Amino acid sequence: MSSVRFEPAGPLRGSLRPPSDKSISHRAALIAAMGEGETEIRGFLDAADTRSTLGAVEAVGARVENAEPPRIASELRIHGVGLRDAGPATIDVGNAGTLLRLLPGWLAGQVGEEWVLDGDESIRRRPVDRIATPLREMGADLSAREERLPPLEIHGAELQGITYEMPIASAQVKSCLLFAGLLAEGETRVVEPLPSRDHTERMLEAAGAAVERDGLVVTIRPTERLRPELIAVPGDISSAAFFVAAALLVPDSEVVLEGVGVNQTRTGLLTILERMGANLAESELTGEYGGEPTANIELRTSPLHATEVGGAEIPLAIDELPLVALAACFAEGTTVIRDAEELRRKESDRIETVTAALRALGGTVEPTEDGMVIEGTGGLRGGTVESHGDHRIAMLGAVAGLASREGVEVVGMDAAAVSYPGFEDDLGSLPGR
Repeated sequence: MSSVRFEPAGPLRGSLRPPSDKSISHRAALIAAMGEGETEIRGFLDAADTRSTLGAVEAVGARVENAEPPRIASELRIHGVGLRDAGPATIDVGNAGTLLRLLPGWLAGQVGEEWVLDGDESIRRRPVDRIATPLREMGADLSAREERLPPLEIHGAELQGITYEMPIASAQVKSCLLFAGLLAEGETRVVEPLPSRDHTERMLEAAGAAVERDGLVVTIRPTERLRPELIAVPGDISSAAFFVAAALLVPDSEVVLEGVGVNQTRTGLLTILERMGANLAESELTGEYGGEPTANIELRTSPLHATEVGGAEIPLAIDELPLVALAACFAEGTTVIRDAEELRRKESDRIETVTAALRALGGTVEPTEDGMVIEGTGGLRGGTVESHGDHRIAMLGAVAGLASREGVEVVGMDAAAVSYPGFEDDLGSLPGR
């Protein structure tokens, strides 16, 4: 476990492109594996989680080109096995929660085959009941430790389409059911309580699946074959978010983030920060990557004030809420984050780990059942942050160090490699750092 110290920084200046989107990279590899023929993926993210997904699709029979150690090329070619011909396997998902929750949807409808999904210590604490329950309603044959924890065993069975009203908005659960609906008899309808990221719907539609979106309802019909052919991956706004926070909090900074995916189901953080007074601007769209809009984001240090975050904003900013809490420590007034119980089901219990991290640096934070209350004090002293193996806590600690008065030592900084292997190098590329 590595420890890295991040000292207070001078003004951050310059531009960079964040790494490719992790959520889209996972989905691209899975949909390419479901496809017939060859799919080219441009801009695939090389990180520990996405390597797990490539390992999974190879385990079920897909062939992946340009992914030899020690690194994955940004342009991959995947030769798919087709929707109904995944081979039996024991699959190590590593620390990839997205893979754990999406892959069973595809495998559950392939009659007569068996799979086991397992992973690291963190994954073994992450529940799968929220996908298992609706999949079983569709006829899936699944078993898990204590009925809700990995390892997850999947015995392929004939599936029936259902209408499933999701109790909590979750793009991972929605995506799992859409994958299952590709192989089920009849229509599968997923009803969301609030909008969540829609990458899966966009990518399946582009690959030839019969997908319809009507407000909060997504309907998919059984599909004979998928032909993705080309998938391009934009810059990851969840990774860019750490530089957004750094530019806003480190005095006199001016930073431009290039080629960032600005799908409106992912930009909740920008909306929240603008409400807090952030000086940020999106350029005109710089392109469309497989139906995913991209833009440059220009940022300047800004005085911030408190806000309340909850309701429909939560699924649009779920991975970035730790950074909202960090920004709130520097803001004037009391910020409240609510309706975010989903944070307790991430790589760590992020309500507890974010609270502990910010308190250790001098912040005034109180956890609640579904969020946090943060009293803004105008800044943080500094100290030591334990990552608890969570990549987002590690990177939060690094950003806090740059903006703090005394610096921050992050214990377990190597966790950042799960989603952003080059994070420290990119942080160091901004001159003030």
